[in-house]
Amino acid sequence: METIRNMFKHLHWSNHRILEVLKNMEGENKQVKNLFSHLLLAEHVWFTRLKGSDSSKLIWAEVSLEACAELVKQNLQNFKEFLFGLSNSDLEQIVVYRNSKGREFQNSIREILTHVALHGQYHRGQINLLLRANESEPVNVDFVTFRR
Repeated sequence: METIRNMFKHLHWSNHRILEVLKNMEGENKQVKNLFSHLLLAEHVWFTRLKGSDSSKLIWAEVSLEACAELVKQNLQNFKEFLFGLSNSDLEQIVVYRNSKGREFQNSIREILTHVALHGQYHRGQINLLLRANESEPVNVDFVTFRR
């Protein structure tokens, strides 16, 4: 549990760092914002699945930077509360869920939480690549920097 909690502390720290850069950027980079909103919406979808709710009807839409800021706050609160009550043995519980096409899958809580953390980091890497391509400074979201 300690590793997973640290991964999510890092995830939230990273999201805040990306959000601040996007807020302070001159002009709007639609690709960057869309990638960021995608990773935030995915966090929300996976949280919905972890809670046993139907995520198949959640809409994947382009969202504003203000909506991204709200999702950052909401996802932080949701996962903070979820992880607080979780024990090591809970991580092996199986979650059954449907994707947006209605297909049923099942994974353990441990697998889902690991996926959420890695999925976000993958897209933050893409965001940094786009920032650099647009002559903006990439955001250091390395785990080791977070731990320092």
